[in-house]
Amino acid sequence: MTRPFKVLGVQQIAIGGVSKERLRALWVDMFGLTVTGNFVSERENVDEDICAMGSGPFKVEVDLMQPVDPEKKPAVHTTPLNHVGLWVDDLPKAVEWLTAQGVRFAPGGIRKGAAGYDITFLHPKANDEFPIAGEGVLIELVQAPAEVIEAFRR
Repeated sequence: MTRPFKVLGVQQIAIGGVSKERLRALWVDMFGLTVTGNFVSERENVDEDICAMGSGPFKVEVDLMQPVDPEKKPAVHTTPLNHVGLWVDDLPKAVEWLTAQGVRFAPGGIRKGAAGYDITFLHPKANDEFPIAGEGVLIELVQAPAEVIEAFRR
């Protein structure tokens, strides 16, 4: 079985909580991460601070997420480790191949993510039609830009 894509490395981790301020107290104030942006989406019920550790193509994004409305779905705060993002070198080929192997994807398909890269999510739960999933973990696949692909090839 030839895999037509490579997982290159960790692109991001997303941590959910009721309060971004409490999350920032640890990740920014104590660990020294830098806040590089903010993303708010009513549709996705998220208000997130985008932080970074490392630099260049090996920079890892750490998203500190709180819900816009704690009573609505998706409930980004109810799973403290909300999701893990992985760089892939060819997102369309990855989705096509993984789907053919029985991997379940979350609704929404490939789309632009908060950081501007094309993304899609593997569903955390399998079903009869798609018996392979994240086993409780939401996994984001992120199209790596050329400089990240090149750096990981070295």
